[in-house]
Amino acid sequence: MSERAKMTLKLKIWRQENARSKGRMTDYTLSGVSPDMSFLEMLDLLNEQLISQDKDPVSFDHDCREGICGMCSLVINGQAHGPEALTTTCQLHMRKFKSGDTLFIEPFRAKAFPVLKDLMVDRAAFDEIIAAGGFIDIATGSAPDANAIPVSKINADLAMDAAACIGCGACVASCKNASAMLFVSAKVAHLSHLPQGQVEADKRILSMVAKMDALGFGNCTNEAECQAVCPKGISISNIARLNRQYLRAALLSEESESMDCLEEGSH
Repeated sequence: MSERAKMTLKLKIWRQENARSKGRMTDYTLSGVSPDMSFLEMLDLLNEQLISQDKDPVSFDHDCREGICGMCSLVINGQAHGPEALTTTCQLHMRKFKSGDTLFIEPFRAKAFPVLKDLMVDRAAFDEIIAAGGFIDIATGSAPDANAIPVSKINADLAMDAAACIGCGACVASCKNASAMLFVSAKVAHLSHLPQGQVEADKRILSMVAKMDALGFGNCTNEAECQAVCPKGISISNIARLNRQYLRAALLSEESESMDCLEEGSH
């Protein structure tokens, strides 16, 4: 590719030494950027330049670079994962921008996602929510044949759609309340649509929502920013379904507790 096809970009990147230090936006000018580079490859190029100048490279999360793991979470020009819909940061290519553009690059910001360094945040809160109930704990025996348990195509499709969530946290970063409802509802839905997940459905919902609230995530106010930035297109219909299931589970739990109290009082 000729040099005339390469781009020069002005970068304003959040730099923060550690979780306790005060961060700041730092300006960089980067030339030689190919339109065919991914966004992370562009950051690699910047870091090569910084290292050659004996400067501290920019820290950012990445792993698969194939849009699967959700580690590449950045806010680019105010949008989680950048300007292209249904695309993770690692799958965003520089041809989406023009030479001379100024790019603002920041970490995901939420109380439950503290910044560790530069563009890296701690998303262990999502792991804690999963540990609270995002699994099947009943004895299911050996793996059955694929067609041994009847599942309607509608439920199978809904479960697979919800299971597409990669836990990147874009929903939290884009929500003005830093709500994790889209993430939690997706994790609940992909289990509760299947027969194996229905046995513990009520317990799962109550536990995961309680953990979500305890970790400091905000409430959902139904503005759908989460759905708009989700790189996997997770629908807010999952949130509506979670709300209905949560109300049912909470009422049944209160009724069960009341019955237990009556039984204890009768002895």
